[in-house]
Parts: sequence; C-alpha cells; structure tokens
Amino acid sequence: MTILPAISAAVIAYFGYYALWGERGYVALHGAQTQLADARGELAGLTDQRERLEHRIALMKSGTPDPDLVEELARSKLMDGAPGQIAVPRDKP
Repeated sequence: MTILPAISAAVIAYFGYYALWGERGYVALHGAQTQLADARGELAGLTDQRERLEHRIALMKSGTPDPDLVEELARSKLMDGAPGQIAVPRDKP
C-alpha cells in the first residue's frame, strides 16, 4: 500500500521539477520574456531610425529639395576635403 504514494510523489516531483527548471519551465519563460523585451526595445530604436531616414529621403525626393537638408549634406561632404586640407566647423549662431 505504500508503493502507490511513493510512485505518485516521484511523478509529482518529476513533473514539478521540469515545470520550474525544465527546457520550457518557469525559469525559461522568464528568460524568454526578457529576450522579447530586449528585442522589442531594439525594434523600437530601429523603427525610429527608419522613420527618420524615410523623412530625409522624402525631403530630398520632392520637386525642390529642402534647402536646410541640402546645406547639411553639403557641409558634411565638404568637411571631408582633400588630403592636407583642414576644415574647422563653426557653431551655429
């Protein structure tokens, strides 16, 4: 008569252990949720960067490009002068 409770306790302990620390247990669930939160944060950053780039592209694609963007691009490209040239950036007033 004591064999049935011992087997039951062993089965409960086995499944209880894997429910907590198993491959798909509670601890693994917490790790997966942390990874998901990190991935969502990275996705939000990449989405923001993509929207900013799309906005800049839209400014350049219009019939007349935005003069401020053209000036910004020209300054960034012209600061990479020829070898031996020195470019001193000025603060905006």
